[in-house]
Amino acid sequence: MMADVTLLYFASLRERAGVDRETVSTAAADLAGVYDEAQARHGFSWPRGHLRVAMDGEFARWDDVPKAGSEIAFIPPVSGG
Repeated sequence: MMADVTLLYFASLRERAGVDRETVSTAAADLAGVYDEAQARHGFSWPRGHLRVAMDGEFARWDDVPKAGSEIAFIPPVSGG
């Protein structure tokens, strides 16, 4: 079943995607699958193990199920000094 979700990108993911958010239709069974789709679409180099994922403003697990209308954020590590 397809679900429309809004994806939020931060830092290097935003730079690579060229947008900070996009609404997509996904048939992914979990958030890992949603990221895999975005990674294929935009050529992200970050493996999932290096990212955090959040859904609707709260940190989530990669095996959580995406819900129609949700906001899903992919957050890469932050470098700083």
